[in-house]
Amino acid sequence: MKRIDFENGTLTGNIIGTALPMLVAQILNLLYNIVDRIYIGRIPEIGTTALGAVGLCFPFIVIISAFSGLFGTGGAPLFSIYRGRKDQAGARKIMNTSFTMLFLSGVILMTIGLIFAKPILVLFGASENALTYAYPYMMIYLIGTMPSMIALGMNPFINAQGYSLIGMLSVTIGAVSNLILDPLFIFALGFGVRGAAIATIISQFLSALFVIVFLTRKSELKVRFLRKAEVPSCIKYAKNITSLGTAAFIMQVTNSLVTICCNNVLAVTGGDIYISVMTIVSSVRQLVETPIHAVNEGASPVISYNYGAKRTGRVRKAILIMSVITLGYTAIMWSIIILAPHMLLMVFTSDTALINDAVPALKQYFAAFIFMDLQIMGQTVFKSLNKKKQAIFFSLLRKVIIVVPLTYFMPYVLGMGTSGVFLAEPVSNVIGGSICFLTMLCIVLPELKRMDAEKSQIR
Repeated sequence: MKRIDFENGTLTGNIIGTALPMLVAQILNLLYNIVDRIYIGRIPEIGTTALGAVGLCFPFIVIISAFSGLFGTGGAPLFSIYRGRKDQAGARKIMNTSFTMLFLSGVILMTIGLIFAKPILVLFGASENALTYAYPYMMIYLIGTMPSMIALGMNPFINAQGYSLIGMLSVTIGAVSNLILDPLFIFALGFGVRGAAIATIISQFLSALFVIVFLTRKSELKVRFLRKAEVPSCIKYAKNITSLGTAAFIMQVTNSLVTICCNNVLAVTGGDIYISVMTIVSSVRQLVETPIHAVNEGASPVISYNYGAKRTGRVRKAILIMSVITLGYTAIMWSIIILAPHMLLMVFTSDTALINDAVPALKQYFAAFIFMDLQIMGQTVFKSLNKKKQAIFFSLLRKVIIVVPLTYFMPYVLGMGTSGVFLAEPVSNVIGGSICFLTMLCIVLPELKRMDAEKSQIR
């Protein structure tokens, strides 16, 4: 079973070797929800309405993913740093602590969701008509909360041990199952929107099962629940995992918050049709962003491991390679969005009127998308080097401090209507992304120089 050696070999090879399987895995993971939308948008007569309704469930689905990231992407960089220090016992405790917290939070989230699904959807902007489709989808989807969180949250620990192909395979199993089961349950068996949710949770169970089997039987460091006697000694690990994962958690929760705010404003300024437009724009964003996140997540364990091993030259070079790949890819995708938006929109709907409304919205939303790279890269470096305060602050800055106020200010105060909602995103990208990346350079580069100087003195 081939593993990637983060300490040796070329950095480009390490990053690409980790990022490519992760890219495939993330694209396939994206299919869980996007395939649902593709098929739902094509249900005869109700497709456009049902698409917008299912989009209203998206903020809660993002919250589930956010808790997966809190304990998964929060624990994995620490896990890599400890492995870089050759502290296998500490790395094992971090993984077991993350796994236990994932399980407990999954139970709590599922319970809350099942009890309060209807008022939550109303809060998210659902009309009575939209609830007809959103509520049953949400209730069925919530049954798969636990396997979804385990599959998403524990996959980083597979990648952090160098088993990137296995990490890819764990997602492939679920995504391919969903791709096959969706048309079966939606169209062949006639379950409609409910069928999409049923297909998704079956797929999530299969993916989670594969992850658990691998991490308990095949991996170098094996996972298990914390024993009662171990809990007191692992509290410090739990605090570190949570504090480091808070940045990723905030980014996803604030994405959910922004979606809720956008849907509420769009419902007033544009009606239900613009909630469907936002659902499609958000889907395109997920599709375009996935490779960016894959490259950054692929670089993260390489950066963390070499930072723990105090190999500063490899840390600098890994950051540079990550930046070049990310910016190059974004330039290509941005060109496609501006020059051929219909090509992307037609993936999600065949409704001509909906596409015509979505084209200007898509161009407005992505107007300054390359600046979003600066935010993602800065956040990745802060997370990889265990810079918790900076990671948390910049997660809050762009989404909560900038985007949310602009989502109300531009449509209502400036009178820009629906255009104001979509233009709030590029404005926040320019401001938040630039500040985040420049701050990262000002903090990290001097620290790496100090580490070099300390190593020279020791010699």
